[in-house]
Amino acid sequence: MNEIDVMDEVPEEGISFYERPNVERDEIDVGKKVSIGIERISQPELGIGGAYGAWGDSVNNRDLLAYVEKRLGQAVPDNEKLTLSPLGFLHRHHIPELNDSEHLDLEVQVGARFLREAARACGWQPEEVDAVMIGLSGPVTNDFTEQIAHEAGIREDALKVTVHKACDSSMSSLHMALNPEVEDTSKLGINLAGELLGRKVLVGGIEGLSRFLSQARDTNAWQLFGNGAGVIGVIPGKTMKFLVGKAREAFDEKGLLAVRMLYPYSHQMVEGQSLVEATQTGAHSIRVAGMMHEPENGEAVDMAGPMGMVKLFVRNGVQAVSEAYQAYRKRMEELELPEAPIITTIAHHANLKINRLKAIQLEKEGIHLSMPWLLSEFGNVSAASNMIAFLRKLPSLSLGDHILFDGFGAGTYYDVFAVELGSQAPITT
Repeated sequence: MNEIDVMDEVPEEGISFYERPNVERDEIDVGKKVSIGIERISQPELGIGGAYGAWGDSVNNRDLLAYVEKRLGQAVPDNEKLTLSPLGFLHRHHIPELNDSEHLDLEVQVGARFLREAARACGWQPEEVDAVMIGLSGPVTNDFTEQIAHEAGIREDALKVTVHKACDSSMSSLHMALNPEVEDTSKLGINLAGELLGRKVLVGGIEGLSRFLSQARDTNAWQLFGNGAGVIGVIPGKTMKFLVGKAREAFDEKGLLAVRMLYPYSHQMVEGQSLVEATQTGAHSIRVAGMMHEPENGEAVDMAGPMGMVKLFVRNGVQAVSEAYQAYRKRMEELELPEAPIITTIAHHANLKINRLKAIQLEKEGIHLSMPWLLSEFGNVSAASNMIAFLRKLPSLSLGDHILFDGFGAGTYYDVFAVELGSQAPITT
């Protein structure tokens, strides 16, 4: 399954990601060997390409409860068993139990493969890449981006940016690469959009959530989340141009989706100041990290259930998308292009109910956006979600198309912005 409308029903069954015809499968020699599948996507007309996929065993809805109960060593209570196809998910990918060194070895190999394949999809050699920007929720190591870039053969002096803003992390990365008004790194005296203009940049989300879940007993999380990665190659200002957009924060005071911060953070909240901290971690590396409401039980994740996620994300999400859309319409008026459409919206796939309710609420405000559902074979893959969705939509996009990226995640953080694809003439500012 590639695409359905957000208002359509997801069927009860479908093929796994590994069974798709263009997926290249392999095994990584860690533990008892771990399966990996990668699909490359190229759109030469736009000069954009990338790679996406997953690793571990593909577990379908029918077998999932038995798998979760085996991993947790106990039965899942009836009131915690989810009906998953209405949430948009048919499969997700999990790895077996591994020790810490095996987890590190596996995820560095996985990350390096996605970087190499994404560069290949763009027709780039790894040494041509000027910057790598990776979003992820719970890093296996604090220098993950540096390690995978090195393993992939990317130059040591290439900029490495790691972003920890939960599911919004990859959209925050891309937004920073395109929008000079994003302030996440301003305290470092760095404007990433200015630094990266016209340069070859790999941007993505790489989420080893199966490893992250091994530190949790939340049955909702075990049923919803899985491994996934998506990395795209863009040249800011050339193959992808920023139009309008904004980043926003609305801290999850109630902890409806509490996530342990497995990354350096001061744990200090200062009234009136951003919850995002930026740190220069090396001569060519930066970490951008957001404050999270952490589980009180010390585990990796604690969810208030799917409806809790709906409450958390829909209201603020609708407001964020509405503001970006109104700014887009105003911008098109200024450019004397009042009828210019947003061709599609690439939204985070937290679950189908969230996206469906957002679409309904937006339509009540007179905003009609195409918001396709594209990730049924993955489950919620956090920061990888938007990137996989974009790559799956990429073959049908054309020169000059305007698209809206809708990123959101625990914390809560939102990055919603519109871009123009592959235009040869700069948009006048």
